[in-house]
Amino acid sequence: MSVTTAATRTHQAPPGRTVDVVVIGGGAAGLNGALMLARSRRSVVVIDSGTPRNAPAEGVHGLLGLDGTPPAELYGKGREEVRRYGGSIVDGEVTSAVPADGTEAFEGDARFTVTLADGRTLTARRLLVATGLRDELPGIPGLAEHWGRGLVHCPYCHGWEVRDEAIGVLATGPASLHQALLFRQLTDDLVYFVRGTELDEDARARFAARGIRVVDTPVEAVVRDSDGSVAGVRLADGSTVARGVLSVVTIMRARSEGLEDLRLPTQELPHAMGRCFAAGMAGQTEVPGVWVAGNATDASAQVGASAAAGALAGAHINADLATADTDAAVASARAERATV
Repeated sequence: MSVTTAATRTHQAPPGRTVDVVVIGGGAAGLNGALMLARSRRSVVVIDSGTPRNAPAEGVHGLLGLDGTPPAELYGKGREEVRRYGGSIVDGEVTSAVPADGTEAFEGDARFTVTLADGRTLTARRLLVATGLRDELPGIPGLAEHWGRGLVHCPYCHGWEVRDEAIGVLATGPASLHQALLFRQLTDDLVYFVRGTELDEDARARFAARGIRVVDTPVEAVVRDSDGSVAGVRLADGSTVARGVLSVVTIMRARSEGLEDLRLPTQELPHAMGRCFAAGMAGQTEVPGVWVAGNATDASAQVGASAAAGALAGAHINADLATADTDAAVASARAERATV
């Protein structure tokens, strides 16, 4: 019997039944977590809205053996692998995830009801939240349309592709100083637009030593070229600084829509860069039965790190369920002996 057929027969929970794990988010973290669980013969359902953070990017970079793979292709292969072992993928958005708290008599030790936007519901013993995060850009006219192409944020994700270009860093706070030094490694033509942020004499001296030009004049808008690419930055005095690529440190916030009832703890990111979910070892949260993985809890994680975090969380969830299954079996055996 083939692996696919055997997996389908042994792991998938029938419709309407409680599953071992619902994974919320079908990016690298969610799919790799689901893969680990499905390979451990757990019934697992991945709910994915189809809007990954890196969707605009041409390729995933820094991922050994898969460098340059388009995100959609990578996630498509991941979905196929999860299904191969009996996991299910559901296209949809979660509108609520509610802990049972003893108020509903789910079978076994189920703890959560997950409701989708189309009204479908699932019940699950455990949850893996892998929703990723959302990037908030500064409100500069003409900027957002270039996100993921002419506007980049990570030198490790996009740096090689923009090497030797005329790059402009649009400062948003203290983290932009470090970002400028990283992008300076990639080009000799770098301009730092202060945009009202603090830039002391020491920082200016460091920039000067590296040949980074500083522009203090306020930024008014991003100028688009005739082919739709970035042409430059228009300043408040009417002048334009020609640039082919722009970089910005975004404000990052974990995607939490529909998860409010879980009351997951959050934590501030350094340098006022946003908020993400707080988690301990292997992504376990303070909320019993809920794990988080990927950018939702680690804003700096690239695709490879997110996938690894998902795999680790999946393994720990399986171990937790194995303990719960054994505890239930022992309790059942004792109850049977007591009635004899």
